[in-house]
Amino acid sequence: MPFTTAKDGTKIFYKDWGSGQPVVFSHGWPLTADAWDPQLQLMADNGFRAIAHDRRGGGRSGQTWEGNDLDTYADDLAALFEALDLHDAILVGHSTGGGEVARYIGRHGTGRVAKALLLSAIPPLMLKTEANPEGTPIEVFDQIRQGVATDRSQFYRDLSASFYGANRDGSTVSQGTLDEFWLWSMQVGIKGAYDCVKAFSESDTTEDLKRFDVPTLIIHGDDDQIVPIVSAGAKSSKIVKDATYKVYPGAPHGMAMVPKYAEKFNADLLEFARS
Repeated sequence: MPFTTAKDGTKIFYKDWGSGQPVVFSHGWPLTADAWDPQLQLMADNGFRAIAHDRRGGGRSGQTWEGNDLDTYADDLAALFEALDLHDAILVGHSTGGGEVARYIGRHGTGRVAKALLLSAIPPLMLKTEANPEGTPIEVFDQIRQGVATDRSQFYRDLSASFYGANRDGSTVSQGTLDEFWLWSMQVGIKGAYDCVKAFSESDTTEDLKRFDVPTLIIHGDDDQIVPIVSAGAKSSKIVKDATYKVYPGAPHGMAMVPKYAEKFNADLLEFARS
């Protein structure tokens, strides 16, 4: 399996399919690069070089005790760019991966980046604060930590329903999709999963978003039960200069993995990459 090495020596697994302009995908919590497989195949089939890595702490990458934070995630992504000598890349980040993309640009700039796409992404800040009253209360994230720490297998089974909107009337989300979520999540080490809750909930990427100077597409569903649109996509679209903002009515957090919405997202992704 292909690996690159982070600056602290951690091995980071990645997939590298096809050839052409690189499209680099960063996945959400608590998943792995496998969550992007349909989009990796889509882009590789259409003349792009599709790349996705397992974030440290899970999947086939090293499970480190330290470094489960947004700065290190961004630096790991930078190490991947350097190892593969990527230029003119299209960065795509879902959920926590969107925060990783934002922090990458904040720390490393856009010298190797042509475009960015943030999907159901955590920026600018998930946590409710005095300055961010639309955010989610800390108690919600404490409950997530408790679920991971005490019975993560059942917690992930329960979380999959809201992640994909399977708890909504008329949902057509399959049991296979829910099982897939559980499988990916259980491949993430408990330490990395637990620490990442702080990373995705308390990281303020406002200043990172201000450094975006490439064409940016922001997509968010208005029925996102994990990263509410009011504190995320709606705000990011006002911070990133000249961003294109698309709201998917009724779409859940994991829209790219739900056939009802994936078809539209895939079309928008391909159009954005080709534009």
